Amino acid sequence: MYVLGENGSGKSSLLRLLCGLLTPEDGEVFWDGKSIKNDAENYQSNLTYIGHLNGLKDDLTALENLQFSARLAANVVNDAVVLSALTAIGVARCANLPVGVLSQGQKRRVALARLWLSSSQLWILDEPFAALDTASVAILVEQLNQHMAKGGMAIITTHQDVDIQAQSIQNLRLSA
Repeated sequence: MYVLGENGSGKSSLLRLLCGLLTPEDGEVFWDGKSIKNDAENYQSNLTYIGHLNGLKDDLTALENLQFSARLAANVVNDAVVLSALTAIGVARCANLPVGVLSQGQKRRVALARLWLSSSQLWILDEPFAALDTASVAILVEQLNQHMAKGGMAIITTHQDVDIQAQSIQNLRLSA
């Protein structure tokens, strides 16, 4: 699903609601027929969220950041698996550098490498293509296509035209 709209229309807020990071003023969010509030552990184990901020610690290396986020998601990964994810998104050479010294595009790719480590069914991605060059956009689109081909789902906000292949694509347009 694409969530579309101008800046300030509530796209990021909607994604935070869908992730359970914000509580709706009215109504509930459901996953697999159950309220995410009442079945949070099951829902969170099926969710990977990457916000418009990268969620990286500048003092940690790219490798350490991904190991840390994998542990938070209860995924056991070794250095080789993390290096494979960094290689897939084109930043393996940055694996042992503190994230704080990386460019915005490199930081974004490190954050997105979480997708290569994810076994979640649902990916919620807020502006995932921001700060990426053309080659990196193509790599990410391919990863999204593979995720969907395996039965995965994605909810994405973007201002860019990307050719994501899925059995069903929905567009939700928000207005300010």
